[in-house]
Amino acid sequence: MNSGKTLFAQLMDFLPWSTFTRIVSRYGGDWRVRRLSCVEQYRAMAFAQLTYRESLRDIETCLSAQAAKLYAMGFGDPVRRSTLADANEARDWRIYAELAQRLIVQARRLYNNEDLGFDLANTVYALDSTTIDLCLAVFPWGQFRTTKAAVKMHTLLDLRGNIPSFIHVSDGKLHDVHALDLLLPEAGAIYVMDRGYVDFARLHGLHLAGAFFITRAKSNMNAHRVYSAPTDRATGIICDQTIALDGHYTAQHYPEHLRRIRLRDAESGKTLVFLTNQFGLPAATVCALYKSRWQVELFFKWIKQHLRIKHGENPDLDRRLGLRPRRHRQEAPQARSLALHIAPGPLGHAFRETTVGSSAYSRRRQRHYFANNSPIEIVCFLTGQQ
Repeated sequence: MNSGKTLFAQLMDFLPWSTFTRIVSRYGGDWRVRRLSCVEQYRAMAFAQLTYRESLRDIETCLSAQAAKLYAMGFGDPVRRSTLADANEARDWRIYAELAQRLIVQARRLYNNEDLGFDLANTVYALDSTTIDLCLAVFPWGQFRTTKAAVKMHTLLDLRGNIPSFIHVSDGKLHDVHALDLLLPEAGAIYVMDRGYVDFARLHGLHLAGAFFITRAKSNMNAHRVYSAPTDRATGIICDQTIALDGHYTAQHYPEHLRRIRLRDAESGKTLVFLTNQFGLPAATVCALYKSRWQVELFFKWIKQHLRIKHGENPDLDRRLGLRPRRHRQEAPQARSLALHIAPGPLGHAFRETTVGSSAYSRRRQRHYFANNSPIEIVCFLTGQQ
């Protein structure tokens, strides 16, 4: 007879349960709860994520198949789908958002000394977004196209360990450049982003905060050369210049000098033009840092492979999203967006919400529905990654 722990119980031992208990007490998550505490709710959702469950009924059936092992997995009573649906709908989402913050801070400490391949002590972030297509009939709040729904996930990825430090989930219409307004700039950090984030007023805000950025220049950028540094064309670096913007508005938005590096990619044969406010690094290092931005694309691929959102009509899907059983899917509140900010240390704001509604009541409903479910999935993603 096997007397050891189950694999799921061994995985759950890595989580800081004492910290989670303090968070639950702070937000009153277990107040007047008779069954399925916040700890059991998280274990059930983590089990669903790790074992590829697709509905509340699927979770209930899978757990009840081995009822004798539930106690060893951390469950006091059998998990019922109606109880789990009510818990997903009613529990305070900040409990799981703060748990996600603690997990990410704990994971980032493990990669503080990881070598990025460059002689850099700075923290390097990759900023990008991805669109997740949804079924318009099931998710009417995901405004994107007239016949299509979607959400957009804006992510700031720490390249040391490929760990997200900022996640913002919005509707599919939000432009990438608006994600810069949600960032809390870190002095000395390097932000690598593509041309979709080129807005000189916002980039100047990063510069004033003491942060550095690396991006690509648009073809219609109006600027003149101030100084040219010597380069070795054998490495593919065509020019390394200090420039000043000439546009009427761009010159006002960014009055400082910028660094422009032109590179001919040996693999594709294309000519790429980079912009940065970092003048101390070699030109080859700046180009290599931009190439490392593709790590965030691998992260998006991993997220979509493990995402538990289906495109078809599924009556169990509404229950899994936190709606009460037998409630019609069109009654879902019109949620818009949620931002989860992960601070590099124990201080700072853990999250920020951005919602749009016509009344205070609708805004509360939006925060209650959309935010109450998404952090649970995000925390499950993080647990699965570890």
